Amino acid sequence: AEAGKPLHTKRLPFLRNIITIDSKLNNCLTWNEAVAMAERVPVEEVYRRAFSVGKQDVCNMQYTSGTTGFPKGVMLTHYNVVNNGKCIGDCMDLSTADRMMIQVPMFHCFGMVLSMTAAMTHGATMSPLPYFSPKQSLACINQEKITCFNGVPTMFIAMLEHEDFSKTDFSQMRTGIMAGSPCPVKVMQDVVDKMKMTQITIVFGQTESSPGCTQSRVDDALEIRVNTVGRALPGVECKIVDPKTGEDLPDGVDGEFVARGYNIMKGYYKMPEATATTIDENGWLHTGDLARRDANGYYRITGRIKDMIIRGGENIYPKEIEDFIYTHPKVKDVQVIGVPNSQYGEEIMACVILKEGMIMTVDELKEYVRSHMAKHKAPRYVDFVSEFPMNAAGKILKYKMREQAIEKFGLQKENHIVIT
Repeated sequence: AEAGKPLHTKRLPFLRNIITIDSKLNNCLTWNEAVAMAERVPVEEVYRRAFSVGKQDVCNMQYTSGTTGFPKGVMLTHYNVVNNGKCIGDCMDLSTADRMMIQVPMFHCFGMVLSMTAAMTHGATMSPLPYFSPKQSLACINQEKITCFNGVPTMFIAMLEHEDFSKTDFSQMRTGIMAGSPCPVKVMQDVVDKMKMTQITIVFGQTESSPGCTQSRVDDALEIRVNTVGRALPGVECKIVDPKTGEDLPDGVDGEFVARGYNIMKGYYKMPEATATTIDENGWLHTGDLARRDANGYYRITGRIKDMIIRGGENIYPKEIEDFIYTHPKVKDVQVIGVPNSQYGEEIMACVILKEGMIMTVDELKEYVRSHMAKHKAPRYVDFVSEFPMNAAGKILKYKMREQAIEKFGLQKENHIVIT
């Protein structure tokens, strides 16, 4: 095919053009050729196309993170994305004085909405990185005098633990967002104290909600920002319901977090049944997250319905155990999962990453938990690992961890495993 003419291939039937930056390949356009083609389009046609776009048109096919299985195409509209980014930036008190480092991927809502759109709607300067590495991020903070950045907890942990951390100047730092997975309280405290991110906020939501539903505010007390995910964003309704009956639950009671508002997706691409399962007839998005609300309207996430461990009829929330294990001075990061057990249905497994140079025994960790928590919350199994399985957006894939644990320890075949 001639360069610039639509491609028609059997393997990639929807691919029309390939544009290269520095090299010339057969049947492909160079960047300069693509720009020249664009310049030949009459300006009237550009305006005609622009005016034909509606705010409720899909602007992005954002795929779910696939943390519980196969990703689904989430259809987000201009109205979803722009308004959510604007609200997020308002809660961060962003302005033209801010310089945001973007280290989270822009193909994910964390980069596209919570970072890029939030910055653009407030005139903040953006310093995007090609990929995350703690060394590169710390260097960017020094060089660009960064005032804010976002990340998942594992990113903050990696930066705090890096050898260049002590050489980094955080004097300009002000705010940012920690989100994407449950945030250990100690990590939040370290970020505030050591990174000088005194106005850090927490955002809670999911791809299906563009993604933000709740956010703490920069003027919230530190205790609130450390222990909750904030209040509902403007224009978003949130409540807690019984996961089985759908009935509203009072403050202080754990249930499923549901949301309704401008930020809710148009639906899953070509998946009407999945859409109907997720968004009920009254427009409420069922997140699958367990949470409770306090009397002041602040929400605390207690776990995922699918992650909840049911051991001998007891409901056990992994986050509670994770938060406690993380306080051990030898522990760098931890994830708690449920694994099959013939006697109790499920047992608790702790997957632990130790700090560099640290040594810990299985019994040492178990005793640490037993001495401070109810005995039935102590992990039956402990696996010391060097890393957790993650997707491209940095989210930890607990379903992969379960699969690996079952295969590694033969938990479906033999439930009485001695781990050394």
